[in-house]
Amino acid sequence: MKRYSALALLKAGLTGQRGWERAWRDPEPKKSYDIVIIGGGGHGLATAYYLAKVHGLRNIAVLEKGWIGGGNTGRNTTIVRSNYRQKPLHDLFDFALDLWEGMSDALNFNVMFSPRGALFLGHSDGDMTALAQRGDALRCDGIDAELLTRAQVQRLVPLLDMAPNARFPIHGGLIQRRGGTARHDAVAWGYARAADALGVDVIQNCEVTGFAMTGGRVSGVATTRGAIAAVASAFAWRAIAARSRRLRASSFRSKRTRYRPSSPSRSSR
Repeated sequence: MKRYSALALLKAGLTGQRGWERAWRDPEPKKSYDIVIIGGGGHGLATAYYLAKVHGLRNIAVLEKGWIGGGNTGRNTTIVRSNYRQKPLHDLFDFALDLWEGMSDALNFNVMFSPRGALFLGHSDGDMTALAQRGDALRCDGIDAELLTRAQVQRLVPLLDMAPNARFPIHGGLIQRRGGTARHDAVAWGYARAADALGVDVIQNCEVTGFAMTGGRVSGVATTRGAIAAVASAFAWRAIAARSRRLRASSFRSKRTRYRPSSPSRSSR
């Protein structure tokens, strides 16, 4: 793999951007692999990369039904943070945040991580109490969290509507200054490139359509590009695993809230 650098970019600019190598190969699927990973998003590609980088495994295939960066990873929110209330979550995400801070250098690919801070607003006294509780829990585990007054929020983000009669009046906030944003499709591309350089086969346009079972265990997969035998299989998408009646899929709690705008005239009726 040819390393990216400012000097390489300058040279390419002076030669009409000619001479760039493919970011990763476009290999044909082999008949068998030691490990087959289904799903070429952030989780699948990161799994392949660390298996190769940390554990020295090389005979790995990542199977993606579309193109790298074209799935949910590319449509993901850009927010990167670890200020979750529950300990199992904030421990996991703080470890991930450490990875984000050095990811561009580790992968030799600009994932556009920008630690500009992640700010959560409080719109009532109850909100501020909940944010204070979250901040206390985070600081007890050594994770940065700072409770802000209304005046501090206004100085930090002067474009916010701070009027007392605003639809969502702002009482204050909680900020994690280590948090920020990143370009998630660039993360997929960076992991694909780095994994490929370690010998991983990143195979696009290869949809998994079924599983081969031997002795109650997955021994291979059926794909739109032929059958592939596998010593071990991993699923980056739970829905794929659930298609097989012989495989169990477990659900875990995930905290999400979705707001739907409504017409003031309708809501007042």
